[in-house]
Order: sequence, then structure tokens, then C-alpha cells
Amino acid sequence: MASHNESIIREPLITGNDITYAKITNDVLSPVENMPNKAWWIGFTVASLGALLWVVAVSYTFWYGIGSWGLNKTVGWAWDITGFVWWVGIGHAGTLISAVLLLFRQNWRNSINRSAEAMTIFAVICAATYVVGHMGRPWMAVYTLPLPNQYGSLWVNFNSPLIWDVFAISTYFSVSLVFWYTGLLPDIASIRDRATGLRRRIYSICSFGWTGSVKTWQRFETVSIILAGVATPLVLSVHTIVSMDFATSLEPGWHTTIFPPYFVAGAIFSGFAMVQTLLLITRKVLGLENYITMFHIESMNKIILVTGSIVGVAYLTEFFIAYYSGGEYEQYTFLNRFIGPYWWAGCMMYGCNILMTQLMWFKKVRTNIPMAWVLSIVVNIGMWFERFVIIVTSLHRDYLPSSWAMFYPTWVDVSVFIGSIGVFFTLFLLFLRVLPSIAMAEVKLLVKGSSEQAKKKLIAEGHLDPAQVEYYKESLAKFDSVDIAEYENA
Repeated sequence: MASHNESIIREPLITGNDITYAKITNDVLSPVENMPNKAWWIGFTVASLGALLWVVAVSYTFWYGIGSWGLNKTVGWAWDITGFVWWVGIGHAGTLISAVLLLFRQNWRNSINRSAEAMTIFAVICAATYVVGHMGRPWMAVYTLPLPNQYGSLWVNFNSPLIWDVFAISTYFSVSLVFWYTGLLPDIASIRDRATGLRRRIYSICSFGWTGSVKTWQRFETVSIILAGVATPLVLSVHTIVSMDFATSLEPGWHTTIFPPYFVAGAIFSGFAMVQTLLLITRKVLGLENYITMFHIESMNKIILVTGSIVGVAYLTEFFIAYYSGGEYEQYTFLNRFIGPYWWAGCMMYGCNILMTQLMWFKKVRTNIPMAWVLSIVVNIGMWFERFVIIVTSLHRDYLPSSWAMFYPTWVDVSVFIGSIGVFFTLFLLFLRVLPSIAMAEVKLLVKGSSEQAKKKLIAEGHLDPAQVEYYKESLAKFDSVDIAEYENA
């Protein structure tokens, strides 16, 4: 819970004047209670067309089989597993923001955790479609779970990486969904109390009888902490399991012990980039600049910078280990990433993930909204190419030159991936229409201690160190939602 005596030198987490509990509720619920604006309809139309493309491509795959993809006998994994790992990585930021930052009492998470959690749910759904699609017989997907059956001891193959992914995805999705929905309960109750007719009945059912009593809040906070403790290990375990799809093989370029921490850092890296991409648009379209401030944007950019640097160190470590191992096949695999036919993909990977990310060392870049948005997209492009390079360049040239082959994606490969992006954005835009994009109950805790108006009150009282007050005023220059002229005579 926010302190009412927060230091003046801390930048505000809520900006604007006359911020009351009622104003927060009205601002956050405005997209839910009112008709969508033109920007939402344009975005929803484009996303729906992408989702329709996904339906067509997946239906074509189910009808003709995965032979409709560009796979061959040498490259048996390509865009399918690339898309799967990419989506799982994107889903990591939601759990990190919700669980880890909650345990560390980082109040700046309060304005962004709801959208990040929703993003996690939708990204995991998109990832799961790749697992089912790659089976070739999707109607048999139920047998990937060790369910009791009437035929005796029929068990899954626990040595299969596909089964590891099923367990990782199902566990991650279940915990993330429960955590997300638990946090939604007080806000759904707020919508219920303001709604009428059928909407009131629907939200009443969804609120699970939330009353807002002291006992209810105590249980809510206890459950939130417990779920955060349960979810935190998932940040490390899920992508570690995904990395073992590769690391436990003997394939040159895959058989390395650095993959688990490397994949986890890359997942957080791409996940925060996607959160940044979504929130920068959401705050502008929905008019939430006072709640998603420049402090939130810069904080996320700092995490992107740190995790991007860790990924860069992992790249260097991979090359060093390949050199130091003395294994000619391992050395050739990494050399092939630079001089082989897929050199351009390697350049995209290193350029987007290392070179472009280092621009965030400069404060002017971290606090520049257009540049931050472009860089967040660049990061996710680079992370997609990273997975592509790891998978395809390690497979297309193996021990026998006679079996070397190139991978060329078909229209089905491309359509499934682009369509999955359409599915993701369709779900996210629907989420913005029916549920609050900001955790109102948690943001209201910050009004009396971490808001701009609370700090103005401290300045007006005149008991603060003038140097600290000047430092605070200077820090507000980067906020696009603060009127600096109000402080000139203060």
C-alpha cells in the first residue's frame, strides 16, 4: 500500500489535478460504459481480418496436413515452433509485472499490470494453437494430457518435448488466468454497481458476490500474495522448459546449457516490449495519460535495456563456448549464421536485439514516446528472428552435405503467423471494451501519496528542502501529462 508520506523527490505515479476516486472510476470505465470510438473500430476491423486469415490458414492446414507448410526432411521445425516460442515469450511480462513486482512492492506496476496480465492470457492462447496445429491430427490433442481412460494404461510419451510444452502451457495459463481474474473482482463489482438491466446481471455473476467489506479485502490481499508466490517460479520455469525442447538434444547450436537463463531473459525482453507497444497506443486512444505516465514508460524501457543487454551477453557467450569447445560442427553452426544463406536473418537478430536496444541508454530516447514505440516493435521483430535463426539455421545444414536444404515458407506459414497476431489483437481490443484496462482499486491506493496533486500539497505546506523541491520540478519536464507552467510560481 502506498505511503502517505512519500518522498518529494520520487516522480508521481498519477498526474493531473483534482484526481479523486470517482474521477479514476469514470476515466477507466469510460471505454467500457460508452460506445467505442473510431480508432477502436479501425483497429478491431483490421485485427478481425487478421483473425479471419488465421481461421482460413489453420483450416487449410487441418484439411491438407502440415505438408502445406514449407517444411522438408531436413527442416522439420520452422515457422511453427518459431511462432510458438515467440508467443510464449511475449506472455512472460504479464506474470513478471503482476507477481514479481507485487512481491517487491513496486507500486508503479499498478497502472500497467491489468493490461499486461490480459496480454499474457491472449499470448498463451496463441502459443497453444501452434502446439495443437503442429500435431497434424488436432482432434487427438486431448491425448497429450495423462487422463484416465477405459482402455487401461494409455500414457503420453513423457520424453517428448511436445508433452513438456503442454504441461508448461497449461500450468502457466491456469495460474495466470486465476491471478488475472482474482485481481479483476473488485473492478467488476464497480461496473456491476454502475450498470443496469442485463449488463448488471452479467457483471453481478462475474463479480462472485463481491461486497467490498473489510473481511473481503483482507482475503483478497492474502490470496493475491499467495498467487503471486505461486506464479513467480513460473517466470523462470515455463521458458526454461521451452528452452529444453532444444537444449536436451544433441543438435549443434542447440545443445548448450546457457539456453534456460538465455531464453528466460529473452522472454522478459520481448514481453515488456509488447506491453510497451500496446500501452503506448492504449494510453493515447483511451486518454489515460494521467495514469500511464512517463515514469511507467521509462521504467519499462529500463527493464527492456537490462534484459536486452543480458541477451547480448548470451549471444557473445554462445560464440565463445562454440570457439572454446573445439567442436568443428558447433563452430560451423555459428559461423553459418554469419556467412550462410540465412546471414540476413542473423543480421536482423543482432541488429534489432543488441544495437537498437542500446539506444535506450540515453534518457532522451527512453522518454521519447514515438521512439520508444518504434523500438518496442523493433525488439519483437528481432526476437522473432532470434527464434528463427536458432531453429532454421541449426537444422538446414547438418552433418551430411547431401541432405542440406533450404526452408521457404508457404502462404500458409505466413498466414498462420500473421493471423495469430490478428487473433491476439482481436482478443485484446475486446478486453478493452468489456473490462477495465487499469486496476482501479490498486491505482486508488496511490492517490494520497504518489500522485502529482499529493506532492503539490506537500510543496504548498512549505516544510520541504528547497533543493529537493527543485529536483522534483526538473524531473517533471519529461512528463507529457504535466503542465510545467503551474510550477513556475510555486
